[in-house]
Amino acid sequence: MKKTRYLTDGSTFDNWINDLEWSADERWIYFSGHEKGETPLYRLDLEGDGLRKVFADGSVVGWGLADGGRSIVYVRSKVGSPPELFSAPVDGGTASRLTHFNDELAAEVDIRPAEVMWVEGAEGRRIQVFVVTPHDFDPKKAYPLILNVHGGPSSPWKDRYRGDWQVYPGKGYVVAFPNPTGSAGFGQDFVDAITCDWGGRVYDDLMKVTDALEALPYVDAERVGAMGWSYGGYMMMWFAGHTYRFETIASMMGVYDLRSMWGATEELWFVEHDLCGLPWNSEHYERWSPSVFAENFKTPTLVITGEGDYRVPYTQSLHFFTDLQVREVPSRLVVFPDSGHWPSWYEMAFYYVVHLDWFRQWLGGEPPPWEPEAFLRNQVFNDSGNGSEESDQ
Repeated sequence: MKKTRYLTDGSTFDNWINDLEWSADERWIYFSGHEKGETPLYRLDLEGDGLRKVFADGSVVGWGLADGGRSIVYVRSKVGSPPELFSAPVDGGTASRLTHFNDELAAEVDIRPAEVMWVEGAEGRRIQVFVVTPHDFDPKKAYPLILNVHGGPSSPWKDRYRGDWQVYPGKGYVVAFPNPTGSAGFGQDFVDAITCDWGGRVYDDLMKVTDALEALPYVDAERVGAMGWSYGGYMMMWFAGHTYRFETIASMMGVYDLRSMWGATEELWFVEHDLCGLPWNSEHYERWSPSVFAENFKTPTLVITGEGDYRVPYTQSLHFFTDLQVREVPSRLVVFPDSGHWPSWYEMAFYYVVHLDWFRQWLGGEPPPWEPEAFLRNQVFNDSGNGSEESDQ
């Protein structure tokens, strides 16, 4: 009978593994994985030499062995550097850049890198925060701040190029991307600490992170907002019932009532795992439901959802918006009729316009390129970009 051999355990690699590939001689396994906000590439020697990093600068977002297994071709990306192809020896030697697809863009646009800060969070855990400053940044000025909470709740922010990380800095905002308790890449115990505790340690982490961000000399502590998607949207709803420190919040595809979420999502195992049971035998469905705290709502709120979202049904956002309206809280609802848990590219363009318009109203950033109502009349949006009447915009 064959025995199972663990190649990575808590002592060698205690994070999540992505793609993997065998070397031609089957001596090594190459894989990428999460680690402290990066996605390095690793090589595991099956004959006893152990595990070592091959590349660890930013994020490897796609890779493969080449040249008979003697080199690796990979896509490298960082917050301030759009993705390009590189090649390097498998032993981790000097990398050669193969493409320059985005040189013209990088020369034209002030693509901002991310600075990393560490904040002591709940129970003494160190919380990583990526901070992106505005385009044409002047350290002598004070800018409005947006705290952006990731989803998952274990899907971490990473040092990887994303267009949305440049949208808000492009309109004059400092944007912070924290990896609080529950984020992958900091050990499995860090991930597991959110189980049965959706609104506890994470909330405490984020309050401490916001304290640290407001103390930065270039942040205007009187103009601070927050946004989040999926679990991040849930946290915005939790914020609404637990703090008034934010001038405005924006919740996208968020979870509002955990009992009804359990009954409607296509991902039952997820809710049952994170809330430690079923609605009738676990107290956590009520304890951590933002809907329980609706009487506290006062913060102006933008709510965005998609009718085709089976992960977090759009009725969660409708319920949240209804409670906001009944409480007479300034609020706006945007429903994408054809969207799932993530809108398409053309819907994302409108999503950014709505966001920028909302944040301008409450935080005073620069206006979007179009007013939301004017953008909706654009044929490229209505036709999904497939018709002959597609405009240049």
